[in-house]
Amino acid sequence: MTIKFDFTTAGTDYFETVNPARPQEVVGRYSWTDEADIPAMIERANHAQAIWAKVPGLERAAKLDAFLDAVVANIEPIAEAIVLEQGKILAEAKGETMKGATEGRFMVGEAARMGATPIANGRAGFANQIMRRPRGTIFCISPWNFPAMTPLRKMCPALAFGNAVIFKPSQFTPAANFLLCQIAQDFFPDGLVQMAMVGGRAASALIATQDIQGVSFTGSVGTGRLVGKAAAENLIPAQLELGGKNAAILHDCDDLDAAVSQIYGAAFQTGGQRCTSISRVLIKRDLFDEAKELFVAKAKAAKLGDGMKEGVMMGPLCNKGHFEDVVTTTANAVKEGAVALAGGVPVDGAGDEGGYFFPPTILDHVAHNSIAGQVEIFGPVLSLMPFDDFDEAMRIMNDTEFGLTSALFSHHNTLVQRFLAESQNGMMHVNHGTVPDNNMPFGGVKNSGVGAYSVGPTAVNFYTSEHAAYIAY
Repeated sequence: MTIKFDFTTAGTDYFETVNPARPQEVVGRYSWTDEADIPAMIERANHAQAIWAKVPGLERAAKLDAFLDAVVANIEPIAEAIVLEQGKILAEAKGETMKGATEGRFMVGEAARMGATPIANGRAGFANQIMRRPRGTIFCISPWNFPAMTPLRKMCPALAFGNAVIFKPSQFTPAANFLLCQIAQDFFPDGLVQMAMVGGRAASALIATQDIQGVSFTGSVGTGRLVGKAAAENLIPAQLELGGKNAAILHDCDDLDAAVSQIYGAAFQTGGQRCTSISRVLIKRDLFDEAKELFVAKAKAAKLGDGMKEGVMMGPLCNKGHFEDVVTTTANAVKEGAVALAGGVPVDGAGDEGGYFFPPTILDHVAHNSIAGQVEIFGPVLSLMPFDDFDEAMRIMNDTEFGLTSALFSHHNTLVQRFLAESQNGMMHVNHGTVPDNNMPFGGVKNSGVGAYSVGPTAVNFYTSEHAAYIAY
């Protein structure tokens, strides 16, 4: 058996990854990190960080820029690693890698600014300064749905601002993260970028007890609570990017098919396995039947299969446990009263034996306080819900535990302004799908996020510490 990705060390325990399109195909083998080695790993990171922090910001920016050039030059093997372990189609795998690199380009410029803030003197004969310093070594925990973009989203601001990073990728999709760290070795001091393949218990112990200065986590609400608790024990800041039950309000539009296409794309990219996926569409009643037909037609036309094959529109779900959870949760939603107009049950292999394929699913007759209305299914499942007036739509949209992202389709300025003022979400989109820009803050409120947002100029709030300086003259 040929292993595509082998990151093992002789004499160590290891685990394997499989291709979700053909789970019998083993594609990667990785050594577990010995917990006894973690203190030395962190010591190396702190030593490298002390050196890196003294490098001028413009020089750090140049090295980060060169690293990103190398990432883009290696987009083919990185994207292939994503497809083979995560399952998404090749175009999406390349797209996430490029987006991560482009977000990183923005951080290249931030390395020269360090969040500088001008401020007036408070007393005669004084000069005041607000200063920012690198925080130190950051422990970064990435999920399985974006194996390249999420590590880049954490690595680039951390390094731009003078920190070291230790990565813990998901055990389902580590190859892309390992490839990124291999590339990084050619541009940054030894020990500045490291990998720690540890389980959840060891990760919690590391966060709670080791000499690190921050933890950045992307994943589920439940695991985020454990990470936050561990960080509190160590009195270090935690940046938590969690889940969502995102809604789009379809109130009015000039081109219904175009609006439905925007929402459909935002719902089903990466098989709906995105924290920003739209999972509920609140549709004005006079548009409901026509919009429903358009959503169902698009879902039924989707071609599922191996993400490396031409013409495939959606790959498998990432892993067996998640596949089973999506299947069970969707079935329970139907038992509760939702009606599957398209999809709703697994696809038998979609041409590849044993693959974790679940089709685009459109649910009608969804009650607001039901499974389909409240639970983050994190798969290709979209709930359609009619509304009669805008107040009702806003109430339904906001009435969940989550607050990540939202969208409104309307040309009424009064409604747009109300949406921007009242949407209980960290990110808001008007007349387009929930696709964020590369220079804008990314994060949520309520149970969707805790701590400073990532991406954009406000990332400095997590990756640096703030200091007030007073100089008498």
